[in-house]
Amino acid sequence: MIETLNLQSGSFKMVLPYKWYGWLGYVIFGLLVIFGLIAIVSGLSGTADDLIFGLFLSGGGLLGLALFTPGSHEKDLHDIRQQAIDPAELEAKARESGLTVDSWFLRQTTYVPTNDPNDWILPAPGPATWNTTDRYAEDPEGQPIPEHPVRVGTPIPATFSLYGIFGLSSVLMFIIGAGVGIGQVDESDTRLIVIGVVSLISIIWLILGWLRAKMLNQMIDTPTSLVRSVALGHHELVGQARPSHEGVLRVVVDGNERMFMENMVAYNWTYEQHQERTVQTKEGTRTERRWVTIRSDAGGCPFILHDGTGGIRVNANSFKRNNYGNYIKRWDGAFAETLGKQFMASLIAGVLGGWRVIDHRWTLYGIKLGNPVYLMGEVKSRSRSDIDAENLDGTRQNSIIEVWGDNDGVGQKVTINRGTELSNIGRSRSTVEMIALPMLLFLGALCLLALA
Repeated sequence: MIETLNLQSGSFKMVLPYKWYGWLGYVIFGLLVIFGLIAIVSGLSGTADDLIFGLFLSGGGLLGLALFTPGSHEKDLHDIRQQAIDPAELEAKARESGLTVDSWFLRQTTYVPTNDPNDWILPAPGPATWNTTDRYAEDPEGQPIPEHPVRVGTPIPATFSLYGIFGLSSVLMFIIGAGVGIGQVDESDTRLIVIGVVSLISIIWLILGWLRAKMLNQMIDTPTSLVRSVALGHHELVGQARPSHEGVLRVVVDGNERMFMENMVAYNWTYEQHQERTVQTKEGTRTERRWVTIRSDAGGCPFILHDGTGGIRVNANSFKRNNYGNYIKRWDGAFAETLGKQFMASLIAGVLGGWRVIDHRWTLYGIKLGNPVYLMGEVKSRSRSDIDAENLDGTRQNSIIEVWGDNDGVGQKVTINRGTELSNIGRSRSTVEMIALPMLLFLGALCLLALA
């Protein structure tokens, strides 16, 4: 299984979809590329409008193909998870997942994702095996958990994949299409506006790509410490979330007891409204729709990160960066939870632009007990009062220290993620792919200045 997986992807790796919807996306966007290429050929001997349409259609199709292309190790890790995890456990999770209709009349539904890429890839210790009398002690075998980087290594994404090929081709199509389109515009102000918009998009994309690449390189370059031997200072740790002596959280979303989740140690929920309005245009009327975040909340509590060699206290609420991955649960409804809230929602949306509320959505993200956790944090000594509150004798080094996430280290950004290093890096693109695409778009925007 994991022993046969080559975690060093090299310079190029061809990865194809492994889910039915991935192949469906390939078919749909592949057809767009074909139709776009036909329009380009027609436009070369016809009108500029056909050429522009073909370039943008092909660019959109290629971008879709890029987005539906999995990461370097994504398919391999999915196959390993299916083989390594107990089929009975996978079946139990499948029964808990999916869509549930809570009320046909109110159109209330609950959805639990059927696929969680941030979950364990290899089997993890179940609650029955946890040491409840000494949560800081090592597990019976005294070895790191199966998915610890010390045992499986660190995956390295391929420098280039189909994502990069499709993405760069898409950006090139968009740049050429914008260049041809600008050539058809007489007003220089309009040309500068188009170039400014393209430049702004490329700069924002480049900044986001650079930040993601920086976090990826931090994961790859920083060695993972073992809890039983971790020292003071900034360290990378990987383990399983287990309860601290304070207990865990029961998260009630937006104050509604119908929407709750037990055994949480860190969470983030959002309440969004789907709004629509009808606007008048020169051609007639047009319906606009948007999702708007109305409220949100986040929090956490101390928990024990256990990597098999021991447990260490983590102050989840102190981390200024987090990435909980895919959402845990989502609730939808055609109406707010009370008549008063429904009236106020409709009133406020109507006053602010004439919008109508047509749907409500509450989404919960976070870390539950038993989940895999990756973090980069600062290990500090615990206060004497905290140690005495747990009746600890201090003989275990990892019991008298704790992890905080409020201060960055030198070249190290504190963060807490759901998932292990294997699952987080396994789904990532390479640094080259995350930076090359927006950089090409930015250079294309600079070239377009020659046409202004």
